Amino acid sequence: MSISKITPTDPESQSKDLLAENIARLKELFPEVVTEGKVDFNALQEILGEEVESGEEFYRFTWAGKAQARREAHKPSTGTLRPCPEESVDWDSTKNLYIEGDNLEVLKLLQKSYTGKVKMIYIDPPYNTGKDFVYKDNYRDNLRNYKEQTGQVDSEGNTLSTNSDTDGRYHSNWLNMMYPRLRLARNLLREDGVMFISLDDSEAYNCIQLLNNIFGGANYVSTIIWEKKFSPQNDAKWLSDTHDFLLCVALKKDVWRPTKLPRTDQHNARFGNPDNDPRGVWASSDLTVKSYNATYDYPVTTPSGSIIEPTGGRCWSVSMEKLEELRKDNRIWFGQNGESVPRYKSFLAEMEGGVVPTTIWKYKDVGHNQEGKQEFKALFDGNGFFDGPKPVRLIEKMTRIAGLIEDNTIILDFFSGSATTAHAVMQLNAEDGGQRRHIQVQLPEPTNEKSEAYKAGYKTIAEIGKERIRRAGKKIVGELEAEIKSLQAKLVRSEEEEQELQDKQARLAKLDTGFKAFKLDSSNINAWDGDPERMQENLLSAAENIKPDRTEADVLYEVLLKYGLDLTLPIEERSIAGKKVYNVGMGALFLCLAEGITNQVAEGIGAWKQELNPETCRVIFRDNGFTDVEKTNAAQTLKRFGVEEVRSV
Repeated sequence: MSISKITPTDPESQSKDLLAENIARLKELFPEVVTEGKVDFNALQEILGEEVESGEEFYRFTWAGKAQARREAHKPSTGTLRPCPEESVDWDSTKNLYIEGDNLEVLKLLQKSYTGKVKMIYIDPPYNTGKDFVYKDNYRDNLRNYKEQTGQVDSEGNTLSTNSDTDGRYHSNWLNMMYPRLRLARNLLREDGVMFISLDDSEAYNCIQLLNNIFGGANYVSTIIWEKKFSPQNDAKWLSDTHDFLLCVALKKDVWRPTKLPRTDQHNARFGNPDNDPRGVWASSDLTVKSYNATYDYPVTTPSGSIIEPTGGRCWSVSMEKLEELRKDNRIWFGQNGESVPRYKSFLAEMEGGVVPTTIWKYKDVGHNQEGKQEFKALFDGNGFFDGPKPVRLIEKMTRIAGLIEDNTIILDFFSGSATTAHAVMQLNAEDGGQRRHIQVQLPEPTNEKSEAYKAGYKTIAEIGKERIRRAGKKIVGELEAEIKSLQAKLVRSEEEEQELQDKQARLAKLDTGFKAFKLDSSNINAWDGDPERMQENLLSAAENIKPDRTEADVLYEVLLKYGLDLTLPIEERSIAGKKVYNVGMGALFLCLAEGITNQVAEGIGAWKQELNPETCRVIFRDNGFTDVEKTNAAQTLKRFGVEEVRSV
């Protein structure tokens, strides 16, 4: 056994290759159509026969640049995410992430670690009103383009700009931005995952078609109307727009089901008990249906003796025998005088699971734009740096519907903006004791130098987002602590109050209001850096493959990404034979980037591995960290401890 170096062509040195994965799937289904890694479309067409559309006129959704946008979604990233503990909160314990960077590249980097693991995605992308920003991707080198956008290198042109409605490709520009991001986001969803997108009339129609294209039309769930304003605009030229859309799509609609919402006093107000039924309050419902069945069309005699039959082409919803059975059980209501059309009695005590969500969301239930703005201003001492942050209650409702009560479910927002999603997740966890995790992704878009945000010291949108999470976290913890102190102050507590106290203490103990901050950058490994303009520099530094301005922590997290490990796995450090060794995920990965490594280090890692007894284990060293003799000895020593995969970077 020897230690092999991870090369630029190895899967471990790259983000997930989605194109190769798709070809492999195609080869599994139709082996004869893939030869030497290439797809023979003529052979595929022969297999599919008449199922292939070859004519010019057929229903499809397309736009200028679609083919290029599709290719971009499958192109691997050469970047990495660099850890920023100094900008984080509770770095060692938190399960939440805040990633600063172009979301297209970040989504590519997350493919290995988070594919099939995200329960809900919510995004509030640019609406494409002609005044907001639209990312201008450079498909040749997106990582360099990102650096230009954020001012890390000189650029002659403005690569991040408004998308004017006078542009000949006004809608195409927006679709080209959204397509690869939604395509990559889809991969991250769990089988029972769901996605919500906030939009207005500008692009909602196009986005629905885009989602149908990516997810399949059968998986589009619904278009929700959110009442975003509480009063009309009298200066509107045509109609005052008082709503936005929430587009809802599931990865697999036949798997995902919305969680019912808790019943409110308003829902229960229609229940009564006019006949003093011992089973409690009830509400009546129509006993007829529109789908006509002659067997279910029969006369019913009321207690008063009158005869009633369904009208208007309708019939009863139950058979004559079933109706008689329900009647004997006092589940049919004929009105106070016993002469009305029969209706079915539904008892509140028998209703489980709450209320089915509807597609109309009123501001009194989920908040409006002004509420979102006031929530933000309350955190920032009266300063409103954002025009239209979403209210926390709106995202809380989405989160409840998505079904996120079990521990460690992940909510992703890759247009994070003011970080309302992070705020909503923390607030909801504080309310119900859940341990939902959030991942925020935000471009470090510069704030205007004349803006209040810039004057307050926030140079980018990402800086504001991170600060909001810090402040919201402190506020949520403070409120929960105050509630606990109020209960503790009572010298005598009822049984219900004692239970409430214990519940709140348990919620506080496991509440996670922290986040690990990361920033998008080029690879830490010279050999993995695909920047052609750095080729000469890379060749000269081949002997020292780790870039001089990068830390061991930088390399460690890049390795986690490339091996598909969760960025919040527990990491333990230990000094072995004077060298720092990292243990990730209780022995899933050991990494040592020191120089002058000896066989004693390998012995120590082997003993540590035996102590933890992980199911799988891999060890990674710095490639020039030891001599050839020591490298061979280390490989053999680790093999003796049952470690089969030993690599170097």
